[in-house]
Amino acid sequence: MSKGPGVQKMFDAIAPNYDLMNRVMTMGQDQRWRRFVVGKAGDPGQGWVLDLATGTGDIASLMGRSYQGAHVIGADFSLNMLQEAKKRFQEQTIAWQACDANYLPYKDSSFESVTFGYLLRNVDDSLRVLKEVYRVLKPGGRVICLDTTPPEKNIFYPFVRFYFRFGIPFLGRLIASDEAAYAYLTGSTMDFHNAEELAGIFTEAGFVKVDYKKFMMGTIGVHWGQKS
Repeated sequence: MSKGPGVQKMFDAIAPNYDLMNRVMTMGQDQRWRRFVVGKAGDPGQGWVLDLATGTGDIASLMGRSYQGAHVIGADFSLNMLQEAKKRFQEQTIAWQACDANYLPYKDSSFESVTFGYLLRNVDDSLRVLKEVYRVLKPGGRVICLDTTPPEKNIFYPFVRFYFRFGIPFLGRLIASDEAAYAYLTGSTMDFHNAEELAGIFTEAGFVKVDYKKFMMGTIGVHWGQKS
């Protein structure tokens, strides 16, 4: 069974509290990771950039503020998330669009860069989505992916696992009144590709100069690559 309908319903439900939960879950570090993503994307000049799984619009907004000549699209399949994004950043000229990452409604070679946060762990086939991203990028265009990554089994592992298994669902119940949604999100992290495996999928999709950097005790990974 496809993850899509269930994930879409879940994100629609948690949209009003999504930003607050991100700040609390990551102890405020999520904004720093987004700045790193935007820096890796680079200045597109007057070109078009796409932020997939834009959620409530943080990366899309930061792209627009950082590179003021850019034309920015923020896309998501959760309409409630897009409504939150529109309200938060109504003073910015960003095109908010509903779309499915498996079937991007854009022409080949349209974008200077494509960014996304917490997309790939919520799709059925990471390779398929990355091939779609490759298709819509211009030659030389960059992809930057922010996502969770399973923690390494080191001295911190028991504490990280405890936080994922109990801490985040508890915060979900306390702040968002939705323990089940955040239990799913932590479970999807533990079952996701590790950073090295995900880098290999980027390469399989056709990207070159693939690399990654980890944050937050190895539980967050930012991957990047370039269309050849």
